[in-house]
Amino acid sequence: MTLTVAGEPLLAYLLASVRIVSWLALVPPFAGRAVPTFAKVVLSLALAFAVVPTVEAGTIPTSTGELLVTTLTQVVVGSALGLVTYVLLAAIATAGSLIDTFGGFQLAQGFDPLSMNMNTVFGKLHQMLAVMILFATGGHLLVLGGLLRTFDVLPIGEAPRLDGASDVLLTAFGMFFVTAVQIALPLVAVLFVADLGLALLTKVAPHLNAINVMFPAKIGLTLLLLGLSFPVLPEAVSRLVELANEAQFALVGGG
Repeated sequence: MTLTVAGEPLLAYLLASVRIVSWLALVPPFAGRAVPTFAKVVLSLALAFAVVPTVEAGTIPTSTGELLVTTLTQVVVGSALGLVTYVLLAAIATAGSLIDTFGGFQLAQGFDPLSMNMNTVFGKLHQMLAVMILFATGGHLLVLGGLLRTFDVLPIGEAPRLDGASDVLLTAFGMFFVTAVQIALPLVAVLFVADLGLALLTKVAPHLNAINVMFPAKIGLTLLLLGLSFPVLPEAVSRLVELANEAQFALVGGG
């Protein structure tokens, strides 16, 4: 028995997996050492099956030079899509880092062997909560679906348009900072007022020695306000998933 494999569908399958694995290497929660490299490769190969039926015949290059250029193009496109998605989904962790800074927990940093960098207490907590909410609400499926839809807008054999890429990246970074500040701003504002009040109390009544109770009171207030801020996280994660899909769609020229 002779087994014949069609060359063009196989090349389309491999090229699609290249774009997907480049995206998975950057986007949380798939990026990092928490997910083994082998798992990323297997997931990219599995997702590539959904792309092959949409590839039009005759669009996949067959010469060696064109294949190398197309492969590098898929790496660049996947990395760019992963970058804008990572930037937006990292807003939750950045909000936690802002809370650490104003709540007095910035010095309590620890080394995270999974991300290979230093993480603050609430920054890591918010990152873990964002990942948990993402999986609990099915947001990871929406993000993966957004990635697969980019193949409809920018097929494998087509060159990407770079005229609007800078605007998309700037918008993504802007939404990243805006979302992080919106999440942390109420708590940061209350902590600032508390610091101001304790500073005035120290000036007005220095014999009360308010400096001794300032740090324990600030820590307790931070923990209390942090618990009150948790209900806004699911809506924030949902909004960030929508923004990530819109950014991916716009980056490949779909809007």
